[in-house]
Amino acid sequence: MKIFIDTANLDEIRQACSWGIVDGVTTNPSLIKRAVDQVKKEKRKIDIESYIKEIILTVGKERPVSLEVISLRAQEMIEEAKLLYHKFNPLAGNVVIKIPINTYTRMGGASHYEGLQAITHLSREEIPVNTTLIMSPEQALLAAKAGARYTSPFAGRVDDYIRKKLGIQFKKQDYFDFDLMQKITKDKLTRFMDSSGERDAASLYLDEKIKEWKDLGKDNGIFSGVHLVEEIVSIYQNYQITTEVIAASIRNGQQVREVALAGAHIATIPFNVMEEMIQHPKTVEGIETFSRDVVPEYR
Repeated sequence: MKIFIDTANLDEIRQACSWGIVDGVTTNPSLIKRAVDQVKKEKRKIDIESYIKEIILTVGKERPVSLEVISLRAQEMIEEAKLLYHKFNPLAGNVVIKIPINTYTRMGGASHYEGLQAITHLSREEIPVNTTLIMSPEQALLAAKAGARYTSPFAGRVDDYIRKKLGIQFKKQDYFDFDLMQKITKDKLTRFMDSSGERDAASLYLDEKIKEWKDLGKDNGIFSGVHLVEEIVSIYQNYQITTEVIAASIRNGQQVREVALAGAHIATIPFNVMEEMIQHPKTVEGIETFSRDVVPEYR
């Protein structure tokens, strides 16, 4: 599995690249603005265009950098994407354009299909697209059909959505133990059905309480962000779809392990999670023991 770093902070990018593990970078307008604002706080002069150029050159050739559009309508996204691509791609030939799968908002304006139209147009012009804000396997299938080079299912946000529906209190970095949740759901469903007596299959099938227990902790059949990634990978494998899956919205190291097991081609990981992944108390203990026990000849 390839590892991208999910940040626009140049210090984080440089440090992670120095470790020899980074295969690419994903950014978004919020991350870039936050990074530029931090630079300005340090009394250093910089503008967003220069900052983006520095990211691209730091990452270098053959390591993709995703830059996201901010427009919501198809034609505006296409124009913005072309501007970004033609301005920055010549620097290192590594620019990928992030397009949201669906830019509809309840405030009105864009339709549900603007993203697909933009992806299709850009892909036909051989501008590589990373489709972002994927929350369902169906969205990932549509993005691939439209020609996206990458799709980014948001594992962490799906976990958040399910936990909020369940009323579970959590911190952003908390691991969602979906296996435990599945066992709880199965146990409650079994108990309810056992208490239903000698009812026929049809009445059990139509029982709203049974459906409620069956669907507890799921989002349209998806029970976690990792499960979302796994389903998308399976669909792509079924039809030899070449679009690569970038597991995004990663919150902790265990989630990285699980999306790797699920077959994600890439995980885009925040810097703090990368730091978490390298640590284990027994590793520290082992080094301390080795350091104490080393024979004089080795010093």
